[in-house]
Amino acid sequence: MASNWTERRVVVTGVGVVTSLGNDPDALWNHIVAGKCGIQRITHFDAAAFDTQIAAEVRDFNGAESFPSPKEARRADRFAQFGIFAGHHALLDSGLDLEKTNRDEVGVFIGSGIGGLWTTEEQHKILLNKGPGRLSPFMIPMLILNMASGLFSMYYKLRGPNLATCSACATANHAIGEAWRTLKMGDAKVMFAGGSEATITALGIGGFCAMKAMSTRNDEPQKSSRPFDMDRDGFVMGEGSGVLVLEELEHAKARGAKIYCEMIGYGNTADANHMTAPAPQGEGAARCMRMALRNAGLNPTDIDYINAHGTSTPQGDVCETQAIKTVFGEHARKLVVSSTKGATGHMLGAAGAVEMAICVKAIQNQVAPPTINLDKPDPECDLDYVPHTARPMKIDAVVNNSFGFGGHNASIIARKFVG
Repeated sequence: MASNWTERRVVVTGVGVVTSLGNDPDALWNHIVAGKCGIQRITHFDAAAFDTQIAAEVRDFNGAESFPSPKEARRADRFAQFGIFAGHHALLDSGLDLEKTNRDEVGVFIGSGIGGLWTTEEQHKILLNKGPGRLSPFMIPMLILNMASGLFSMYYKLRGPNLATCSACATANHAIGEAWRTLKMGDAKVMFAGGSEATITALGIGGFCAMKAMSTRNDEPQKSSRPFDMDRDGFVMGEGSGVLVLEELEHAKARGAKIYCEMIGYGNTADANHMTAPAPQGEGAARCMRMALRNAGLNPTDIDYINAHGTSTPQGDVCETQAIKTVFGEHARKLVVSSTKGATGHMLGAAGAVEMAICVKAIQNQVAPPTINLDKPDPECDLDYVPHTARPMKIDAVVNNSFGFGGHNASIIARKFVG
């Protein structure tokens, strides 16, 4: 029997987040549109000896409520705690009654760029100071990056497709995109999809410092992440998680679910160029956005808003701008583009999902979020980046971009739901 995958529609029915600006989508959105910034001096460890001493930390977090018991929570790394918390709240937000749902048709794709770095550091210290006999038997299950996805499925007995994407900063967008494909193909009715990251540790910060990839504007944390600004000097690390509930439309309608928006396109390409640098002129990113548009059945002129990858790195911001111009042509001058990483920091493998949650709220509220700290626009970054202040506007269709080390590109397209 021929597949009717093109006829299946996929909608977003739930959203959960953990961020430095709040642990629910409304709190995050309100802070974003108000121009708030979650970047402060690092408190997780003594960063005095590091070139970068700032990050967007999640503070006052207690994820135990989303675990079966406090013991189970202690047996999960911080990144997994974030992911399970976000998934739990996405489930609550969706109103999905699992007791009335075929759990064979509910899947989980929650990825991570790096995984359990907190556990890795802690256990390495134990190995050096106390010897191998004192290592935790939970060390490996805690540090492997598939465990947020695995544990979430175990706690809720979700027996559908399950995997963890790992593609650096494109991780969460890949998870969402592959979940969309899974629903389109009819292999599930509901998917929890997103990413989670917790890398604000001495090893994580030290490694990125060694690459000279991060901002050293330590005396001005709130102004350190400056996407598309002439004075940008690198990204600022964030941590947290984002998980969305994607659902086959007829399944969502049958249970009377609220529908935030419809997901209609996904692009996935490789630069095949360099370990860390984007392809010249953003060639791989351009192909990725074109693929997403083709899968969505849209023309470039149909897009109203782009949530840019926009990490505040000198090369990356220019290449993404060039890619947008290549794909959208004259329409690029009419597009509204912004990067919300100035507010949240760069959450690596969680970034795409948190930014997808922001896109969902942008469609819901018909407001484009601002790019904060854009005081002196780079002449090579000459699009409309919504500097400083959120902008009410018509938003029917959005693109969400995420690009990662290794040359990974992922673009998601969503639009306002029309029944």
